[in-house]
Amino acid sequence: MFIISLNYIKSIPDVERLIPAHRKFLEHFYDSGHFLLSGRKEPRDGGIIIAQAETRSEIENIIREDPFWKEQMADYQITEFFPTMTAKSLLHLKV
Repeated sequence: MFIISLNYIKSIPDVERLIPAHRKFLEHFYDSGHFLLSGRKEPRDGGIIIAQAETRSEIENIIREDPFWKEQMADYQITEFFPTMTAKSLLHLKV
């Protein structure tokens, strides 16, 4: 599993211009089963995506499809982790 942390490097008005395209990107990868949770940070300086994939390179390729990446709106930090405990309500997830 992976935590993808986005940190905006452009102004919020610039970011907001791409929100509809970014949401389509998110929906695509929710539909594919890669994205599990996502949302903006508080303060509003970026966002977090919890994702699953076979490899880090797969996540890196997915990020390259994000309009925020393409338009250089955000920096991305990828952290891979290996869950050792899971809430019962999430046991159906591939971990």
